[in-house]
Amino acid sequence: MPKVVDHEARRRELAAAVGRVIARDGVAEVSIRSVAAESGWSSGALRHYFATRGELLAFACEQVIDQVTERITGMDTPDGVREAVLAVLLETMPVDERRHAEATIAFSFLALGLGDPALAAVQKRHFAQMYDLCRQLAPHLTPDGDVEATARCLHAVVDGLTVHVLAGHLDADEMVRRLGNYLDEVMA
Repeated sequence: MPKVVDHEARRRELAAAVGRVIARDGVAEVSIRSVAAESGWSSGALRHYFATRGELLAFACEQVIDQVTERITGMDTPDGVREAVLAVLLETMPVDERRHAEATIAFSFLALGLGDPALAAVQKRHFAQMYDLCRQLAPHLTPDGDVEATARCLHAVVDGLTVHVLAGHLDADEMVRRLGNYLDEVMA
């Protein structure tokens, strides 16, 4: 009897290997060969699923977007508007090893998308979903204010703080404090 292979599970396994390579070595080191080595696969077997490095990176980023969305959708939020908004936003930010790796993958597409339209499309999806999340949260922060302006500022603050942590200019604790301070200012 032929072996039944769950191709989607194997693709997710490869996306996880991409994440480990990026977390350990940086996005520049992602290649068919490095991901094959990380996953224990041959390069030929990996190419059965992803023909190019770009396809592999795009899928890994799509997986991150889906994982974060799933976590946020399924989470129990704390009581209180500020605490709930903070908890939701922190699911998207590099506060621990897993979320740091996810943010690294997602933000690497800013530069990668400049030269590759397929990767740019993934980056646009990431940006749009993050903005939509901020747009959903904004009315809770400023029910009588300019929701659009609040959403854009919130998105900029979250992305800015994330970039500062990824670049090593802030640590996660300071990022959380600054985000909390921003929420306090908006809600005042």
